[in-house]
Amino acid sequence: MKRLFCFLMILLWLPGLAGCAGIAPSVSVTETESVTLEWYINFSWYNTPWGENAVSKAVTEAAGSEIHFVTPGGTESVTLDALIAGDKLPDMITLGWWEPQFQEMIDSGLVYALNELADEYDPYFWEVADMDRLQWYTQEDGNVYCYPNSSYSPRDYEEEGVVCSNQTFLVRKDIYEAIGSPDMTTTEGFAAAVRNAAEKFPMVDGKPLIPIGAHEFTERGCDSFDKFLLNFLAVPYEKNGLAYDRYTDPEYRRWLSMFRQLGEEGYLASDIFIDKRAQMEEKIIDGRYFCMLYQRTDLAEQQLYRYSQDPDSVYIAVDGPKNAAGDNYILPGSGINGWTVTLISKNCAHPDKAIKMMSFLMSEEGQKLLLLGVEGVHYRMEDGSVVLTEETRVLKESDYAEYVRQVGGDDTYWMLQDNRMQAKWQPELEPVLKQMQDWARRYTVFTGQYDVAYSPGSEEDGIDRSISTLHGKMLPQLLLASTQEEFDHLWEDYVRLREEYGVEALLKEQTRQMETAKKKLHLE
Repeated sequence: MKRLFCFLMILLWLPGLAGCAGIAPSVSVTETESVTLEWYINFSWYNTPWGENAVSKAVTEAAGSEIHFVTPGGTESVTLDALIAGDKLPDMITLGWWEPQFQEMIDSGLVYALNELADEYDPYFWEVADMDRLQWYTQEDGNVYCYPNSSYSPRDYEEEGVVCSNQTFLVRKDIYEAIGSPDMTTTEGFAAAVRNAAEKFPMVDGKPLIPIGAHEFTERGCDSFDKFLLNFLAVPYEKNGLAYDRYTDPEYRRWLSMFRQLGEEGYLASDIFIDKRAQMEEKIIDGRYFCMLYQRTDLAEQQLYRYSQDPDSVYIAVDGPKNAAGDNYILPGSGINGWTVTLISKNCAHPDKAIKMMSFLMSEEGQKLLLLGVEGVHYRMEDGSVVLTEETRVLKESDYAEYVRQVGGDDTYWMLQDNRMQAKWQPELEPVLKQMQDWARRYTVFTGQYDVAYSPGSEEDGIDRSISTLHGKMLPQLLLASTQEEFDHLWEDYVRLREEYGVEALLKEQTRQMETAKKKLHLE
């Protein structure tokens, strides 16, 4: 009934889906088998069109298909649930590997087995696909229904310079240096730095300083104040061979308590609890945040803009929160799961075109094009190294948004990006971006054995949803508690409710999946 209700509701606003006047199976647009593939991206913030820049035009020419992106106009999970319930899935679907709809689409027979499409239409798929990734995603029936992006195996981490976490602690360079480049690894030092920055720089370019920035708050929490903070505090994933409930760790509580104190003093701006990504990007462009736990690549465009305006006003990565023992951070890079997975729907009228599109994008030719643009136009090869043309380099550094609009390289189309393959072509990063990367690389650790996904409709899936929703509700309450006594009471309720909702069952399942993953990855 919930699915049916979602579907009926979605029909009322389906025309509002970003980038699409409606969703329907692909149809041929010419008599020469040129088709347009509808590709659903389960991230409402993605808004880059296809066919207007050099990369997408070149891909269309090479792969023989146009792409029409479809993105949610509202909540991602509601939109995707409705599409599944109504059997309205577009031709191709990209979503996070951890999202329950991923396995649901497979179990419900809504998507093609890629290996069967490859055998029937495109044997080239077998030449370009990574066997480790295919093996990892092989289902019990022996078929593979998806292909990941940003996927790394443990052995990739053994090669220097190949893998780098995206998680960083960032400060605005000029403000940080003006207050003496303080140590922000302790709760005392962190709080003092925030107070000092806000006192000396209450306004930036005529707008109020936001002392602490963060990723957006959702119904499940906030990456900056949960996952990222836990990793910076080196809270373990397991203890004595058993999965550990990181969210009740004493170090985590101690740092949340410090943030609460800063909130009581007025240093947690209301903006961070309500802003979505678009608003955050505007405020990063304006340089309004003093510090933040944030993904470095998420602000690359804004960072380059700030550098073009004032090189001293950019964000730099420095050591941030640490646990009381001062342990090194445990910053995860991508694991074998990758970030997202892409599937081909059985609604697709041209699965032959869809699998060929996937194969091309997965190939060296496709990956090079996605990363660099058109050879001879946007770059050239010199002694095996990539050299961007001067015009492309200047455009990318001075106006990244225009670079995306004109060129569309640098993984603008990241749905099937292969970072491992692209590493050999990566041009030297702009110094303002390289600084953040170099800092994060020192602390990058493989944690793919701890990635967990629960079977849709299972007891564990229901428990996870309940506990995640609890966390999403309690986190802002903890941060905004008016007194320490209120915080302590809320924390006790939080821990108690996690237990009542069945966290022990989750930990048991996490342990089982961890042990299985270790065997498959040869990490025992």
